[in-house]
Amino acid sequence: MFSQTAEYALRAAVYLASQEGKPRTTQEIAAATQVRIAYLSKVMQSLGRKGLVQSQRGLHGGFTLARPADELTVLDIIDAVDPIERIKSCPLGIKGHINLCPLHRRLDQAMKLVEDALRQSTLAELLAEPARARGIPIPLCSWPEDD
Repeated sequence: MFSQTAEYALRAAVYLASQEGKPRTTQEIAAATQVRIAYLSKVMQSLGRKGLVQSQRGLHGGFTLARPADELTVLDIIDAVDPIERIKSCPLGIKGHINLCPLHRRLDQAMKLVEDALRQSTLAELLAEPARARGIPIPLCSWPEDD
């Protein structure tokens, strides 16, 4: 249901949220999230254009979240790189179909439920999951410890 780009953007955003405002380079993010640097660079540019991350050049530069993790939702990240497309009109293009048929109305309602759930999930909540306190890295499988 979600694209690889959305997955990579979420990995990067959650990783940055875990770094407590410390700038991280593309190389550091790529290593931690297991995303190829070339692909990650494009993802980070998209997040930057949408104002979700900011970059700082120089010796101690890198990417940080542009807003606190408790103000950024999973939906914010997905919408920045690959928005969920709702069904607004007949996918078949039939002119007489002003309202969605029962099938497409039901599918659109399901997408709305997904959007609502993702809108209610912040990056901070993901990092606060109880399993993380027990040493299980949530939501990423793993990332290297910082020096």
